[in-house]
Amino acid sequence: MARIKKASLVDQIYSKLREDIITLKIPLGTRLNVNELQSDLGVSCTPIREAVNRLQQEELVIYENNVGARVLTLDEHDVREINELALTLQQAAVRLAMKNGDREAMVRELTEQAERYSAARSPRESVKAVHNLIGVFYRHCGNRRLDRSMIAIQGQVLLLRYIYAECLGCTTHTGQLIRIRDGAADGNADDICAALEAYNDRAAPAVLEWLNNHA
Repeated sequence: MARIKKASLVDQIYSKLREDIITLKIPLGTRLNVNELQSDLGVSCTPIREAVNRLQQEELVIYENNVGARVLTLDEHDVREINELALTLQQAAVRLAMKNGDREAMVRELTEQAERYSAARSPRESVKAVHNLIGVFYRHCGNRRLDRSMIAIQGQVLLLRYIYAECLGCTTHTGQLIRIRDGAADGNADDICAALEAYNDRAAPAVLEWLNNHA
C-alpha cells in the first residue's frame, strides 16, 4: 500500500492562502503582512514567508519595494493576456488529447465533471468542476511540458473563473460543458475548441465589469 504523504506546514499555509486569494476571501491588492498572518495562523514567520514566495512564483502575489508583498491586482490587459494564454494551452491540450488519449475514458470523465457542475451549489464547486473538466484534456494529451505550462498560470486562471462564477451564478454553462463532452465523444476537436472559446468570450466582459465595480 502506498504511504500517505503528510503535507508540510509550508504546503498547508500555501494552500490556505492560495485558496483564500482565488476565492476572494483575501481581496485583490491586499497587503500581506507577515506579522499579522503569523498571529492569525499561529505559526512562525519562516513557513509563512516560504508560502508567500511560492505564491509570488505563481504571480498571485506581487512584491513591491517599500510596500512588501500584496495580492495581485488585475486590469483589462491582464485579463486578456491570461485568457489568451489559457485558451491557447487548452486548445493545444484538446487537439493532442483527441489524437493521443483514450476517448472512452475522456468521455466518462467529462460526463462526471459536467454532472458535478450541474449540481454545483456554490461558485467554488462550479469552478472546481470546470477546472477538473478541462484538466481531463491535459491528463490525456501526453505532453508533460504542456501540462507544466498550464500549472504556471493555473492560479490566475482559477481566480478569473471564480470571479466569473460570482458574477453569473454557479451553473450558467451546463450546455457548453455538455457540448465539450459531446465533441469528445465524436472526436471533434474543432467543436471542443469552439466551445472553450465561447466560454472565454462570455467570461472576459463579465470579469472586467466585476473588476471595474470592485476597483
